[in-house]
Amino acid sequence: MEWTRGRTIGRGSSATVSAATSSLSGETFAVKSVELSKSGFLQREQRILSCLRSPHVVGYLGYEISNEDNKVMYNLMMEYLSGGTIADFSRGDRRLKEPAIGFFTRQIVQGLEYIHSSGIAHCDIKGQNILVGEKNEAKIADFGCARAEEEAATIGGTPMYFAPEVARGEEQGCPADIWALGCTVIEMATGGAPWTRVENPLAVLYRIGYSGEIPEFPGFLSDEGKDFLSKCLRTDSKERWTAKQLLKHPFLSETSSERKRILEFDSDFSPTCVLDQGVWNSIEEQESPDVTYENFFSESPEKRIERLSLCSGEANWRWDENWIRIRSHVENVWGGDLLVDYVFR
Repeated sequence: MEWTRGRTIGRGSSATVSAATSSLSGETFAVKSVELSKSGFLQREQRILSCLRSPHVVGYLGYEISNEDNKVMYNLMMEYLSGGTIADFSRGDRRLKEPAIGFFTRQIVQGLEYIHSSGIAHCDIKGQNILVGEKNEAKIADFGCARAEEEAATIGGTPMYFAPEVARGEEQGCPADIWALGCTVIEMATGGAPWTRVENPLAVLYRIGYSGEIPEFPGFLSDEGKDFLSKCLRTDSKERWTAKQLLKHPFLSETSSERKRILEFDSDFSPTCVLDQGVWNSIEEQESPDVTYENFFSESPEKRIERLSLCSGEANWRWDENWIRIRSHVENVWGGDLLVDYVFR
């Protein structure tokens, strides 16, 4: 396919996402690129995305190897969606109304049901990874952490959305996506992160993995909304509902008369174009562990857990342009290998 690379719309430590234009049709799409010699992670994402075909998953358009500026580049082509992300609809002081939350959640669950039935766990469900099209269609994107369920792979994703078993470094499968879905519903409802009153990502891991707590449900949600969250946010992964079961929950029911209400978002907010807001900034790959945590991960597991238990305080966990997301392989505090996205201001 002949195409022309446009301006950069996202950049990580190794990969870059650009707007691109087809020379034949003039249509815009997104291209995620990295040097061929460093493209193992992107080729893995390509293999997963190329197997998926769903109106609720960002479209795969192909891949290509190109020579640019004396470099051999690996390029992953994907559908371009102009409506921004779910996070953009509910950031900061803005709130989605409950019918809109149910509307988007239903589409996310439909996407998860398809992905899970294909034997794939996404492993990084959150508002930033749900893109929205011109007709408010929601599509799951960013399969950089995804894997086949039977695959023995490094745990990855974003700590704030980890399920308890993931925070403990035990396993990460489809039930963990359901937990992250519940966290994303809270994100849509509140405009903030699902966990509050935590000091840093390490405190989040300890609190999620060992406290037995679940994120607080927004008080203004209906009983149906709270019951839906209760089916997602169960500390025992075996007790969580599956995506197929959740599709039958009354919180996701939709009637024709509701559709107009569902699409009536706050009049003072319209999400900006995906090309203008860096929604692809979640592409960071394979960073070295941050020096702040070097001593932590060299300590004994007992000492590390003791330090985690002392974490307290309150931090601002709202996502904005000041956050930096760093993905790194580290030995987790309970043994095993974690691929963790640390987030800092």
